Amino acid sequence: MAYITFKNIEKKFGNHQVLENINMEVRQGELVTLLGPSGCGKSTLLRCLAGLESVTAGQILLDGKDITNLEAQKRDIGMVFQQYSLFPNLTVAQNIAFGLKQKKVPKDARIQRVKEMAEVVGLSDHLRHYPSELSGGQQQRAALARAMVTHPKVLLLDEPLSAIDALLRRSLQIEIRRIQKEMNITAIFVTHDQDEAMVMSDEIHLMYQGRIEQTAAPTEMYMHPASKFAASFIGHYNILSAHSFEALTGYATESEDVAFRPEIVHMSLQQDERKNIQIKGKVVSGMTHGNILRYTVQCGEEQIDVDVLFDHMLVYSNGTTVYLSLEIDDCIFL
Repeated sequence: MAYITFKNIEKKFGNHQVLENINMEVRQGELVTLLGPSGCGKSTLLRCLAGLESVTAGQILLDGKDITNLEAQKRDIGMVFQQYSLFPNLTVAQNIAFGLKQKKVPKDARIQRVKEMAEVVGLSDHLRHYPSELSGGQQQRAALARAMVTHPKVLLLDEPLSAIDALLRRSLQIEIRRIQKEMNITAIFVTHDQDEAMVMSDEIHLMYQGRIEQTAAPTEMYMHPASKFAASFIGHYNILSAHSFEALTGYATESEDVAFRPEIVHMSLQQDERKNIQIKGKVVSGMTHGNILRYTVQCGEEQIDVDVLFDHMLVYSNGTTVYLSLEIDDCIFL
């Protein structure tokens, strides 16, 4: 049963339609991600749930209660923003306790809850510090603790890691996921980073131009994108028009486009007769991505990317004639 339900949500700013017919459900205890490019409406949808924006039409239900027109402070929702928004004149302990104080929780109980939450986010040794004395990661942990200490029904995270360096970001992704699971918090995470969405989510809602393009578990969305946009945004797919695909492979299709992942393409100096698709081309470039070497191969009028595990003993130089092979069953017809 859904814990959060969006029914036919519409949102306009003047004549500009930001959200169009959004229908979405979130189960209790899950972390779901709103993923999509800038301007697709994901943060607006989050703010509508929080009560920071009103909806133009539609209904929002939380735990069976209609909260569409409920005041933000009565929704029992915690929120963490991209900017930490900590009070600079308050210590970490005072920042974490702020929401408890607003709810008039007794002092002894406040102190105990702050200590418990600081332990969860790893800030027990920094409770007397001020925000200016913390690193970016520590400040974001403090903001997370402040949002969770009141035990909200839902935790909303609006691109909370986008201002943090890559190494720390990966560490915090794991920490946020661990905390969310341990506390059984229902959370909605907003990001434009597909890798982040894959790591953190129970379910992904891919948004595009104010609509939900596809809803699926991370692996399902990666393996089976539902549209050309989903294929271009999730993972790194080669996408050819049906005409180009037929010209290169001889396979005709009624689909508009055909997609296939770079890692399922086999590249060699000879044809691989075990595969039912063979494409001849010339290497244009090769670029390392960690332990992956991504080749771009010119095949007729199309360029096809091929990912192979890096092997310094076998590197194809630019201009090398190669054969690409794959199975028709590995192609996705869009």
